[in-house]
Amino acid sequence: MGHLGYFLVAVLLSFLNFVRGTLGPWINAHATFYGGGDASGTMGGACGYGNLISQGYGINTAALSTALFDNGLSCGACYELKVKCRRSGGIRFTINGHSYFNLVLITNVGGAGDVHSVAIKGSKTRWQQMSRNWGQNWQSNSYLNGQSLSFIVTTSNGHTVVSFNVAPSSWSFGQTYTGGQFGTKK
Repeated sequence: MGHLGYFLVAVLLSFLNFVRGTLGPWINAHATFYGGGDASGTMGGACGYGNLISQGYGINTAALSTALFDNGLSCGACYELKVKCRRSGGIRFTINGHSYFNLVLITNVGGAGDVHSVAIKGSKTRWQQMSRNWGQNWQSNSYLNGQSLSFIVTTSNGHTVVSFNVAPSSWSFGQTYTGGQFGTKK
């Protein structure tokens, strides 16, 4: 790789370091791609997305080393230079679990892409902070059956989207509901 190539890599890494807001010391990290042109080798993974194609992420994905993965907080993050992270449609909330254990997989997040905080509100409750279970699966241990559900999603850059009444009071486990999106109104 010539001097220009090393310079471009250094600029990219500096830019990523700035975007992630860590401006601290350099650490060794890497990303890789598995699975050929159809991304079959990256299906599933540590973020809980399952099929990347049906979840809207396509084949332009990467597996991150521990330093970049950040215990799953980087799931969904966009590491691109001069291109905004855009998603088609709203943020998707897939609700799994049972009556007192709501496990919500959050996908198709625009903006920074990586979710760092989620709150949930039933139509009969106040806002409650959810805890990250693993990857981008967030949990609440409240009884929310029979209530319409609203969500607040905050990404690593501090931007927030509030999605009111995403799931109707007749929601059921195993279903996916669509809310607002960064840069749009819903």
